[in-house]
Amino acid sequence: MTFVWPDFLWLLLLLPALVALYVWLLLRRKKNTLRYASLSLVKQALGKGPGWRRHVPPALLLGALAALLVAVARPLAVVTLPSQQQTIVLAMDVSGSMRATDVQPNRLVASQEAAKAFINELPRSVRVGIVSFAGTAAVVQPPTQSHEDMFAAIDRFQLQRATAIGSGIVLSLATLFPDEGIDLSQITGQRPMPPGPGDKPKKEFTPVPPGSYNSGAIILLTDGQRTTGPDPIDAAKMAADRGVKVYAVGIGTKEGETIGFEGWSMRVRLDEDTLKNIANLTRAEYFYAGTANDLKKVYQSLSSRLVVERKETEVSSLFAAAGALLMVLAAGLSVAWFGRVM
Repeated sequence: MTFVWPDFLWLLLLLPALVALYVWLLLRRKKNTLRYASLSLVKQALGKGPGWRRHVPPALLLGALAALLVAVARPLAVVTLPSQQQTIVLAMDVSGSMRATDVQPNRLVASQEAAKAFINELPRSVRVGIVSFAGTAAVVQPPTQSHEDMFAAIDRFQLQRATAIGSGIVLSLATLFPDEGIDLSQITGQRPMPPGPGDKPKKEFTPVPPGSYNSGAIILLTDGQRTTGPDPIDAAKMAADRGVKVYAVGIGTKEGETIGFEGWSMRVRLDEDTLKNIANLTRAEYFYAGTANDLKKVYQSLSSRLVVERKETEVSSLFAAAGALLMVLAAGLSVAWFGRVM
């Protein structure tokens, strides 16, 4: 635990002084009692002594003061809190290489089933958008809270030629920031339309620290072999400039296998280096999924990371509440046992 104002912790040295004062008052009271001629008359007048109970309210009050002094120092602790991420975009590879069976029954089916399991673990308050990419990219499901719509979009996947990982990332960014006018010409191949008379002027883009955007994230699932489209590293830099984390999931074995597709034969392997670079640039993480079971575990891990997060948070209010509770308890016991507030 750390403190914003640690110098205030010196005030805790007052507590031993208060304990010493309390002991001195007790001894003084005992000395004054001995002045009576007959101790038996004193005991008869006072009745049965309160014993240990007389020390409980002062001890509770001392604990309350300690808690309040710690609260003044503004303590910070690493706690687990609900994540602020409200929108997640799944960017999923549907290129021909995803038909490889090194992940059973094949890479595509395994990724579909794992994605559905991931969605089931999310609270209904989280919006999920789905982008598929092969030779180009498409939004197959805009961000929604409907799990049924997400499942239907995932079931509609069809394998296509080529792999444009960069296109998947750029379109995912445009899905997260629909009003920022992200240039999609490198994906569509069409030149951007010039602004019309009634169009709002485009806001000047200002980069932010990588990983600082807390309202959304991208999960990229692919075998990591780019064959066309924008450079995935350049696309990752776009995400980093907007503070968006891109969690990269590599599916398939490192050895890969040879597959046939529409008369073509090709060797498909997992390109981990590219995916690791994407994750590092955006301050996210890379996950390897060599089997269907690994892929499900990866998505389960991502679900827990995105739904909750550990962060350093000020907990002064907890210490202040504990101090107030101890003070109320001390006063209540004093009234109940002795008929007065201490």
